[in-house]
Amino acid sequence: MAVSGEGEAGGIRRQLDEVTGALEALTAALDDNGALDTTLQLVCRQLVHVIPGADLASITLVRNGTPTTAACTDRLAFDIDTDQYRAGSGPCLEAAETGKIVRVDVSTADVRWPEFTRSALAAGVASYLAAPLVVDAAHSGSLNLYGYHTHGYRDVEGALLELFVTAVEAALRSTARYLGARREAAQLRTALVSRAVIDQAKGILMGARGIAADEAFQLLVAQSQRENLKLRDCAERLVTAVLREHR
Repeated sequence: MAVSGEGEAGGIRRQLDEVTGALEALTAALDDNGALDTTLQLVCRQLVHVIPGADLASITLVRNGTPTTAACTDRLAFDIDTDQYRAGSGPCLEAAETGKIVRVDVSTADVRWPEFTRSALAAGVASYLAAPLVVDAAHSGSLNLYGYHTHGYRDVEGALLELFVTAVEAALRSTARYLGARREAAQLRTALVSRAVIDQAKGILMGARGIAADEAFQLLVAQSQRENLKLRDCAERLVTAVLREHR
């Protein structure tokens, strides 16, 4: 019995090492890329390697109450998710809605979700493991694993998935903050460029017509409305025309 216990403990340690290695690879990928869709696809690929019994993996994201599959290992995982969305029930939706791990085999699933389970069983899937995934207010859903064997997953697989998801959520939140900051910086740069061009155009009108800044701005606004142009585009065209005249 002692040998058996040591063997099981050693197996768990190896699984933890694999999860740790996968998370390190995920962190490196985030540093190199940072794109959310690429990151989610990497998560799916890693899960089928580090969670025993995981033959397929997918990630469900729910936006405005509508679930979609944001990443998956293959078309079959996508189709299984879609069957759940169509039926309005299933392990991935339950995990997303309740915020709890869902771990069932085909016999239990057939009782709880008969409509969805029939199509999944026809595809050869017999075990389901789903964990809630919460990144931020705009990104939440579930991480879904499907197995071909009627094992229903053990407690240890559920615990490993929870550990993995917790680390993934932290990594994805950092990525979301980084992407948000990058978008804000780009928007700020655009706003500053627009403001500079508009100020240049105002200065040209003020000097050419001897008018005040407010009147010059109103002339630009009126011209942009007449020509159905953005104010920045209208100002840029004026500045460009004046520069050409003085070359």
